[in-house]
Amino acid sequence: MPTLLTFGDSNTHGSLPIAKRGERRRLGPRKRWPGVAARRLEWELIEAGLPGRTAQFPDPVMGAYMDGREGLNIALRSHGPIDVMTLMLGTNDQKTRFGADASMITAGIAALLDMALGDELQDRHEGFKVLLISPPAVREVGLLAGEFLGAAKKSAALPGLYAELADKRGAEFMDAGAVIETSDIDGIHFGAEAHAALGNAVAEKLGTMLT
Repeated sequence: MPTLLTFGDSNTHGSLPIAKRGERRRLGPRKRWPGVAARRLEWELIEAGLPGRTAQFPDPVMGAYMDGREGLNIALRSHGPIDVMTLMLGTNDQKTRFGADASMITAGIAALLDMALGDELQDRHEGFKVLLISPPAVREVGLLAGEFLGAAKKSAALPGLYAELADKRGAEFMDAGAVIETSDIDGIHFGAEAHAALGNAVAEKLGTMLT
């Protein structure tokens, strides 16, 4: 049975849209998109979604451990062997406080791909494939709009940049924004129906990667 590692942020964790400060709601394991995908494929699942995680930035508000470079290294050394890893990050890198444009965000993703596809970790797992997923576009609405000023424009550029990067690095690519949209409650997260749709789309894509 193949093993899938899903590495990402709150949208991999299953966090639901936030309507008020301090709200922390999470979908159950069978309704989160990683669980939907793994069940459909009948694969073993390792979930590694951390709310607030970035591709490359220690967060001065949420903590240095939000830097995905540290988290990915730990995840790939803690689990395995794995056969496929999904990587969906970049939403939190669009926060205004980081001052990152779309190219800089993509550069952070490149560092994570270089780590995952490098000889050391590939040898550790006896080889595994990576599916890079561009997250659905941020909408500057609701409670979190002030944290993501300018993110809508950045989001629009990410799928093309991620697709080019995946091609250059030898990873597979999928645009989550072609399947789902973020909620109009907070413009960042998405609900159960979107998780189901994304999980099924990811499963279909992953099913072609090990054939």
